[in-house]
Amino acid sequence: MDEQPFFRKLNSLCTSKDIFDFLSSLEVMSDTMASGALQRISEVEADDGGLKNPEGVLENEVFRALCFQFEFESSKLSNTGLLNALQALIKLRIDPQSTLMASLLSEGEERLGKGQLTVKNLCALGETLIELEGPSCAMLEQIVNHMQDKDIEKWSAREMVMVYKMLQVTVREREQYQDFLNRLNSVTLTIVSQLSPKFTSIILNSLVVLHQTRAVPLVTALCKHSVKLIPYFAGDDLVNVLEAFLYFGHREETFTEALETHVPNSIFTMDPQTVSKVMQYCCRKMILSKPIFDAVAKGFISNADRFTTDQIAECIIPFGTLNYLPPSAASLFRKLETVLHTRFTHFQPHTLLNLLHSCVLIQRYPVNFLPKIFSPYFLQKLQAQPPGLDRIVTSQLTRLFLTVTLECPFYEGPKLLPKYQAKAFFMPCSSLDVHLMKRVKAGLLYLLKKRIYFASEVSTPYFYTVDIEIKLDEEGFVLPAAQREEVHRRIALCVDGQNRFCINSHSLLGEEAIKQRHLQLLGYEVVQIPFFEIESLQNCRKMAEYLHKKIFPHTYGLSC
Repeated sequence: MDEQPFFRKLNSLCTSKDIFDFLSSLEVMSDTMASGALQRISEVEADDGGLKNPEGVLENEVFRALCFQFEFESSKLSNTGLLNALQALIKLRIDPQSTLMASLLSEGEERLGKGQLTVKNLCALGETLIELEGPSCAMLEQIVNHMQDKDIEKWSAREMVMVYKMLQVTVREREQYQDFLNRLNSVTLTIVSQLSPKFTSIILNSLVVLHQTRAVPLVTALCKHSVKLIPYFAGDDLVNVLEAFLYFGHREETFTEALETHVPNSIFTMDPQTVSKVMQYCCRKMILSKPIFDAVAKGFISNADRFTTDQIAECIIPFGTLNYLPPSAASLFRKLETVLHTRFTHFQPHTLLNLLHSCVLIQRYPVNFLPKIFSPYFLQKLQAQPPGLDRIVTSQLTRLFLTVTLECPFYEGPKLLPKYQAKAFFMPCSSLDVHLMKRVKAGLLYLLKKRIYFASEVSTPYFYTVDIEIKLDEEGFVLPAAQREEVHRRIALCVDGQNRFCINSHSLLGEEAIKQRHLQLLGYEVVQIPFFEIESLQNCRKMAEYLHKKIFPHTYGLSC
């Protein structure tokens, strides 16, 4: 039988029995046909769990006869027949140490050394070796060295993707093969628009692993290309793409918009790893996307048992970080409490602390679990695991303690011992916008006439730092900032730059929202000075007029 009708018939068969019966009816076939038959058997019989019918395949006379011929006539095989057979036998879980596999691999290595393999053959052999032996295989470096001498512009997209995969597992030092990578990156840029979702994901993942931070044009083009592919990415592929966006610091508004369409439509079929990676992406980029967050909340309520403890934390923490309660908040946090009750001991200590800390940012109080968090046993576990009790960890513990003290007066459990309390909250995401602060201080000076009437970056006994503090006496007159007696009112000005808000939003981040809430509970009159209200004010007088209305709304305007 000629090859074309043979493969047409072969591909129409859907069980190994039918394939073996078909092969038995043939008197002779080429090695390409025989290896193609092995590949078809692997397609219908092998899945992620192994072989569906191992005895029916491995003990079959036709299969054993094929393997016998491949083992003892390996030197007579065509390159295609040899490499296709290797790939099929790997999928069929044939022992890599068997004489059959050793014979085929030895033949492949010999042809590699003699330079007899085409680019397509080299890629097929590389793929086989990655599956079979992993990154320690020395032959992979030989293949990469051969590939360097080939004309990249003549390669297919599949071949280019395979080379990226090989480089990903062979490069051990940052600059190794960098000239080759530069050429490969340049040619890949010209075919980005032709890449499938799978190929796009693989290349982006390779660029991350290979630290290709200088391949900006290629990364940008791939990220833009990925926007229209979002509905077609498999779960693992979308995870790779999101990780690339995070690693390279790329932000594409249309990508977020595409996610906002895709996630709500697919949330109940998305795997937990993908859902948690989408939330991690939003959290790290400070993107408060209500369509995504609302959908994830619904998905978590329905499928929480499918999530690992780390994935649970990655899904819930962004709600606190970005200061958002979805419409289903009551059900979401009831479900979270149930999960915590049943799986509390499964959480790593730092993961658990991050999770509970994020809850209090949005006024969801984990009072049932705080006695365990403040226990010496748990605190010792925190201390024993990296990063130990660093500034971030002690700040989170202290904020939990301050929250129950101020907002949960009914809590009667253990307190956080002073030795575990931070001296001041560490809030790297809410650092001061120095330029904005300078403009506000200039406006205050214009308004109050003297610098002594306000203080900046004031430390409080309550762990927070107040951006600007103004003190008033009982009659409402401004007192010198250094005065301690006869202080009747304290005004805390929160000078909120863009970094204290979610991206492209007027929504405060969770850490800044809880700070302003706590300052009010501690007796301060909190006046928010957000960047978007003052960025258009042109001069000191306009700034002073604005501050007058914000700080002293019930007094007359400026007399100047």
